[in-house]
Amino acid sequence: MAPQNGPRRARIAFSDSAAKQLENLTSEAEIHALDRALVVLSVDPMVGAPIPDDTAGPQLREYADEVERVRLLYWVTALKTVVVVAYLEV
Repeated sequence: MAPQNGPRRARIAFSDSAAKQLENLTSEAEIHALDRALVVLSVDPMVGAPIPDDTAGPQLREYADEVERVRLLYWVTALKTVVVVAYLEV
């Protein structure tokens, strides 16, 4: 019997501005914190809270991880791709 696969994870993509922010990450702690937050989003893209009063275009969402002190602004496409707009340290 073939093993059952778990639920499909969302793909993660970065906007140009978020990609530039990632280029500036230098410490292992920063990379680990971002990695952890991205795993959470890939498992459940809707975990973040919608940003109020954002009615133009796709609904921006905000995910904050208080343990790792990371905040991500992102939106989710119709095909469940998470597009990270900005990476911010809390």
